[in-house]
Amino acid sequence: MSGAVGERRAISSASALVTIWVVLLTLVSFACAGLAKAQDSSVHYTFILGSGFLCDPGDSSACPATAKAALGDSYEVSGAGAFDAQTKSVKAAGTFTHRAANGNVLETGVWIASELVNFNSYGIEPGALRQQGVARGPQPFSSKRLPMSSGLMPTGGLAVFRILLLPMWGATKTAVLQVNCALGHVPRERSVEGIRLTFERDGNEFSEEVGGRVMFLSMRPELGTPAKQPDQRAAPEPADPQSTQEQNPR
Repeated sequence: MSGAVGERRAISSASALVTIWVVLLTLVSFACAGLAKAQDSSVHYTFILGSGFLCDPGDSSACPATAKAALGDSYEVSGAGAFDAQTKSVKAAGTFTHRAANGNVLETGVWIASELVNFNSYGIEPGALRQQGVARGPQPFSSKRLPMSSGLMPTGGLAVFRILLLPMWGATKTAVLQVNCALGHVPRERSVEGIRLTFERDGNEFSEEVGGRVMFLSMRPELGTPAKQPDQRAAPEPADPQSTQEQNPR
């Protein structure tokens, strides 16, 4: 009997996990489609958080991004999205896992950004992608799923999002997620790359950046201006050979 119960729980968990990834990939695809339409803005950004080509199979500290609380429990966060720093619009989503201090999983689910509170840019660093290298195989939010055009430049900065956390079980929670990318002219107090998470209802803080890679990508202003269309005026039609002979008899 216990075996049957365990099997049903495993099937239920697997089904819920599949549902999470379907929702997640749909949201990120929508976010990236919005970025493609908004590339005429110099203040539009996309970002990758603890996933995709930022991950290194030989370095578990790169993905996911992890923040720890004073009591030892932690949140592991991955995701991607796009936002406009001027209008404060944002479309972003990802997954999270809440672990106890001993490593046991307490809850897992997806998060969705509901608001961009603030973004402070540290400036661009063009060589960051070359230093990172090419994508290291198929992973969630891989570079193949993101608009990595030549017009997007690696940019450092601190983005503050208000997010909703939707666990596989239990109530939805709201929190403030700080995403810090240590590229460009990085302030001394923000030299550690990673995330911080603060829950709004109980004030619980996960303020220790344990690890995780982050990258913002911005459209260069000079490439955001639509290219001038070539002159489409029709060329003059060639003269009729017979008419030319009549006008210039030998």
